[in-house]
Amino acid sequence: MKNAGHRIARVAMLGCAALGAFATPAQADTLREALASAYNTNPTLQSARATLRATDENVPIEKSAGLPGIDASGQYTEQLKRSENSLTAPKRFLSSNVELSVPVYAGGAIRNSVKAAKQRVQAGRADLRATESAIFSQVVAAYMDVIRDESVVRLNLQNVEALGVNLQATSDRFEIGDLTRTDVAQSESRLAVARGDLVTAQSNLISSRERYVQLVGDAPVALEPPPPLPGLPASPQDAVNIALDNNPDLIAARERTEASRHDIEVAGSARLPRVSVFTGGTYTNYFGSLGAGIVGGDFSQSDTTATAGLRFSIPLYQGGYASALERQAQARAASTIETEIAVERDVIAQVRSAYTAWEAANQVIEATTTAVSAARLSLEGVRAENTVGNRTILDILNAEQEQLSAEVQLVAARRNAYVAGFALLAAMGMAEADDLNLDVGGPLYDPAAHYNAVKGQLNDWKFEPDPVAQSTRTVDTPAQDATIPEE
Repeated sequence: MKNAGHRIARVAMLGCAALGAFATPAQADTLREALASAYNTNPTLQSARATLRATDENVPIEKSAGLPGIDASGQYTEQLKRSENSLTAPKRFLSSNVELSVPVYAGGAIRNSVKAAKQRVQAGRADLRATESAIFSQVVAAYMDVIRDESVVRLNLQNVEALGVNLQATSDRFEIGDLTRTDVAQSESRLAVARGDLVTAQSNLISSRERYVQLVGDAPVALEPPPPLPGLPASPQDAVNIALDNNPDLIAARERTEASRHDIEVAGSARLPRVSVFTGGTYTNYFGSLGAGIVGGDFSQSDTTATAGLRFSIPLYQGGYASALERQAQARAASTIETEIAVERDVIAQVRSAYTAWEAANQVIEATTTAVSAARLSLEGVRAENTVGNRTILDILNAEQEQLSAEVQLVAARRNAYVAGFALLAAMGMAEADDLNLDVGGPLYDPAAHYNAVKGQLNDWKFEPDPVAQSTRTVDTPAQDATIPEE
């Protein structure tokens, strides 16, 4: 009986320790470090940056249509058989031609194409912001999943150990005739179920750690509790108002709508004249073969010409092409307008849902904190009453299960509140590296730097080095396990 009492007291101490599941470890990774690693090495984010750089190039591409163009051509000809009547025909000659052409008027097509390209650059920058925000949201969720699942594994380990102690105490009391075989069987059953729950919790932890590796690029090591979230709104309407101004998906949709309006103008210009000025010159060398068939003939064996003029075209009838092109552009513009409204609706729904989830999770935290305290007191009381014969072993087992359930709900609620809060910030457009004042080991990526470097680039022979991967691979990262770091 004395040994059984010691074991029951040990169970009580294990239950009290369970509330330390979120205690800060001595050495740990932080959420800011995880976000910085993802910012620098995540392949999805690196791909989005490269996509934006490709979009930047549309501006100089469209500008080039309005700039002067120089073309040169050459031809060497060897006459294998000349007509007998062509006495002056050269046997061989080399000709070359150079022409400079300058567009003067294109019906507004070039101007509006450049404007549309610039709008799409702005849309691309908003898309990059949205990708960064989405990656950060996924990293936060993965980070909190690891913390939650480590806590759940720790709680289940403690529960298995407590139930093992309880089973031994029950068996000892059965041996002395204080309890029945039914009490022992109930304890064995609960221990077996607890071991199964532990295996499930360990599997979930491994999955969460692998997801973390996928997003961050490194394995999680003793993650610290996250810092408080900044700038959370006071009401859902406040959140919506901020999102309508800052949400990157909505900004991108608005920029694409403006670009599509310029596309209509570009399409309509197909009906208008095109005017350009040109100048050019030609040089021909006959290599002494011009007029070789005429005795005493004196012919210049080279000549040059120069031309200049005005070239224009006026479309008179195109079989309905111009009208169809404009209607197509109008239909696409209509599509982008409706898409913008759809994105706006989606953003409003996301913000309101995230705010509700965040509030609900905070209320759950408050409720489950009370539940954990009550379950602990209840378990202590049931154990005390069992010693005087007022409670059964089954009552103790049920009280232990209630405490475990309350503790698991608490760690899950903490995870849900933080993830929902960050999702709310993301929907408001306030969850990017600049908003979080993130230290990434250097300056933040500047989406305007590449654009400014290429927007006025006129050199056809400027080459850039071939791209290499910027993100890290995880093939050498060992498979994750369910080992729990020491506190």
